[in-house]
Amino acid sequence: MKTTYSADQDALFAAYTRTTNTWGRLTLFVGFVIATAIPFIVMFTTDLDVTAGQIITAFIAVAAVYGAFYVIEPITYYPILGTAGMYQAFLIGNIANKLVPSAIVAQSTIGAKPGTRKAAYAATAAISGAAVVHVTSLLLLVGVLGTWIVSIMPPSITEVARVYILPSILGGVMVQLIATLKQVKATAISIGVALLVILLLVPNTPKLVSSFQIAICVVLTVAIVWFTHGAKDDDEDSALIN
Repeated sequence: MKTTYSADQDALFAAYTRTTNTWGRLTLFVGFVIATAIPFIVMFTTDLDVTAGQIITAFIAVAAVYGAFYVIEPITYYPILGTAGMYQAFLIGNIANKLVPSAIVAQSTIGAKPGTRKAAYAATAAISGAAVVHVTSLLLLVGVLGTWIVSIMPPSITEVARVYILPSILGGVMVQLIATLKQVKATAISIGVALLVILLLVPNTPKLVSSFQIAICVVLTVAIVWFTHGAKDDDEDSALIN
């Protein structure tokens, strides 16, 4: 069912969008300048043997591996996070393993479908809460107790945590997202594409190709779902665009 809004609600949302665009662009630009300035500060203010050529080479090497994500991630996360949430997420970081799960849980709790204004507001609030918890826990568990915790932690537990924490978080996010969206066809297609890429493409292609496995999964899944999208799917998904 299509959601309708009053003139006051539309005006409020337009003002909200203008404000978030203004401050979002400004803060992201400041963050970009600070992040990219670090190598040059090291090059010009320290005795380390770092050259501009090395910095450019390192950038090209990283961009060659992760460049696809510069395009894929914004497209993938936008329906879930909304405009304001995107600015927050890309400034804060830890998007896939912290901010997107927080947004999905918040949206699921209040029954908001990703892509709606309600979901965008929920994502913004959830990201703000996640950031506060994250900074507080960092100050306490890392800044104050970090050295002590590492010293008493058995190596076996550290290894288990290193191997399984991220898959467990992302697995939980996937289940939550499937339960929230209830898109059976898209879910089946995404799982099938992931299995084909992991079991067939990755073992039988050069490292350069297999390093883009996540991007390949996303692009293929979106393409297949798009081209198999029918009128029935349009009726079921109409709420996602309002």
